[in-house]
Amino acid sequence: MEIKMMTAAHEAAVMDMMRTFYASPAVLSNGSDEIFRADIAACISGNPYVEGYVFAEGEKLMGYAMVAKSFICEYGRPCKWIEDLYICPEYRGQGIGGAFLDFIAAKYPDSILRLEAEEENEGAVALYKRHGFEVFPYMEMKRGG
Repeated sequence: MEIKMMTAAHEAAVMDMMRTFYASPAVLSNGSDEIFRADIAACISGNPYVEGYVFAEGEKLMGYAMVAKSFICEYGRPCKWIEDLYICPEYRGQGIGGAFLDFIAAKYPDSILRLEAEEENEGAVALYKRHGFEVFPYMEMKRGG
């Protein structure tokens, strides 16, 4: 398995994976094709705020991830938000998610890593805990969108 930067050649496959991911109980919002296209475009255009990755074996895509970049004043350090981490069902349990978490931690050793998970997504929560993530008892709020 190889972790690669997302490119335009991956757009259709990532779009399909995003539709599946956002329709699952692992995500609270359903998203839309318009949002998915904007996310992918940002990932492949060199946008400084987001990076897109795919997990591949040759030409076969096994999943994707998106990482948003910010700064967290609470810790005085850069923050990398693992926004999406999706592994196709037939490839789950093979260490792909863990390999990606280790990859991002090594790529950004001075950054705080954050992510969101639904409590019901027990497999993902267990994976994150095994890789040093801990539950953060914050209420998150948003405005707009």
